[in-house]
Amino acid sequence: MEYEAENNIINDIKTVFGDAECKVISDRRVEVKIDSSRIIDFAVRMQKNWDFPHLSAISCVDWIDNGEFEIVYHFWSYNRKVIVSTKVRIPREEEPHYTSISSLWQPAKFFERDIHEMFGIVFDGNNDMEKFILTEWKGMPPMRKDFITREYALNHFHFKDYHPDWLEELEKAGKQK
Repeated sequence: MEYEAENNIINDIKTVFGDAECKVISDRRVEVKIDSSRIIDFAVRMQKNWDFPHLSAISCVDWIDNGEFEIVYHFWSYNRKVIVSTKVRIPREEEPHYTSISSLWQPAKFFERDIHEMFGIVFDGNNDMEKFILTEWKGMPPMRKDFITREYALNHFHFKDYHPDWLEELEKAGKQK
């Protein structure tokens, strides 16, 4: 039977989360969309009941036109050999808050910290929301779609005009062809 492992996982999920939207994306890949209020219950079941001990990543998408952030959890099962990408949507606010799953997976602390730094989402329950890449950053989180890179650069950095002689020679050579 095609996608047997994937469909078995979907059946497991649907028995508890009947309103979840589930689909097979490809061999060894399942996508699940659940209500954001259910992430802890879902994550506990993935880890304890459905044999998904590995949190591969947590990522974020800014759906600015919809006024939402989408947080995507990537759960891997070594035994079932399937990755389940679980998507939740939360309101896109100036300082959004969401639930941390770091009590279940230690690596979640790092992923949530990264999302906090780049998108501004605070993960309640994660006690480490300090900046680690943009330690001297002043301004809105740079991965938000309303962040304007050029405007930020012009307002925060001092640029020098750069006109090396060799660049002029290249330009002249290009015009001669």
